Amino acid sequence: MNYRKGNLDDCKAIHSLICNMENKEFSYDRFYAIYQDQLSDCHYYCLVCEQDGAVIGVLNIRFEAQLHHIEQIAEILEFAVADTYRNKGIGKEMFSQSCQIAKNNGCSQIEVACNQLRENTHHFYTREGMNNFHFKFSKRLFKDSTQQNSIGK
Repeated sequence: MNYRKGNLDDCKAIHSLICNMENKEFSYDRFYAIYQDQLSDCHYYCLVCEQDGAVIGVLNIRFEAQLHHIEQIAEILEFAVADTYRNKGIGKEMFSQSCQIAKNNGCSQIEVACNQLRENTHHFYTREGMNNFHFKFSKRLFKDSTQQNSIGK
């Protein structure tokens, strides 16, 4: 396994991993534009795992100074490992590396928001030493106002 910072050549593979994670097909053109912007922004870091030249995992982090912490905080925005590579320690290693990357960027804490339906993911984060001290609320501002929680919405 090779763990490294993502680059623009990884975009198609990352798009595929995230679409699979969300069980939804996102516009590749829009995805590409956002990913390209993030690559040039020092507040983001995209960690990828590759095997035999193929990207099989992605962990995308944002760094942000937050007033209510008075510190720099890292937030995991997206984290996906290809289905066939799960339960092999890749996620654990990527999470560990993301914590070190966050420290190297002056962060005192790493956070993640996770859909309530992803119970296996909750167990993973708990095993990795994270605490569930917060609730995260959301509200759609455009399109439908469905209040049903589902992956792919």
